[in-house]
Amino acid sequence: MAPDLNALAPGSSLQRNGLNHQAIEDYLKTIYMLEQDKSPVSTSRIADARQVKPGSVTSMIQRLNRLNLVNYEKHYGVTLTDAGREIALEVIRHHRLVELYLIEALGFGWDEVHQEADILEHVISEQLEERIAAALNNPEFDPHGDPIPSKEGQIASMNYKHLTALDPGARAVVSRIPDDADSELLRYLGDLGLIPGTKLMVLDVAPFDGPLTVEIDGESKIIGHKVASSVLVELKSEFGRSR
Repeated sequence: MAPDLNALAPGSSLQRNGLNHQAIEDYLKTIYMLEQDKSPVSTSRIADARQVKPGSVTSMIQRLNRLNLVNYEKHYGVTLTDAGREIALEVIRHHRLVELYLIEALGFGWDEVHQEADILEHVISEQLEERIAAALNNPEFDPHGDPIPSKEGQIASMNYKHLTALDPGARAVVSRIPDDADSELLRYLGDLGLIPGTKLMVLDVAPFDGPLTVEIDGESKIIGHKVASSVLVELKSEFGRSR
């Protein structure tokens, strides 16, 4: 269970009263995701990710620092504290479970669930979270291939490659499509069959960031470089049973 924000550090409850709970969780989740690529995280990267002004980021980060949810040094960047990471992973768990539940139980498409989960991740109770997980047989991955953190805050470490990094002849299984609000891209990838679990072989890679030709289920498909760069895969020397 995520820490109670009102119980963090002496005097922090006064700060909590001046902060929006959802904004705190959104910032912590953003920092966590950015930390996976490079840490510490600069305020400019957070501003770009959240599409806000750098000054707004600095103000929020200073408040999170006073709440002991981040470590912040000017001109150095931001890292999550243990308490901040725990909250971030709890929110991510909610988000990814909700996405999968919306698809499995309510018939949503994988391109429709991100924005719904962005709202619901902040409001579902721990009891509802546990029931959703149980109803889904405690899944390890969400619909886009992202690992779902455990109730204890553990998350699998995955070794992915971008599809654009593969050479002709390489065999791979689509593992992850970064979860974002670009529903049009997700629909397009779904039409191409590029969803988690899909087996493919790279037939050709055009130079100078040109398109890739891949084989899926015996059919050749041409994929633009920009689209292919959003597909993360696991290399396979031969195709066995995928997850």
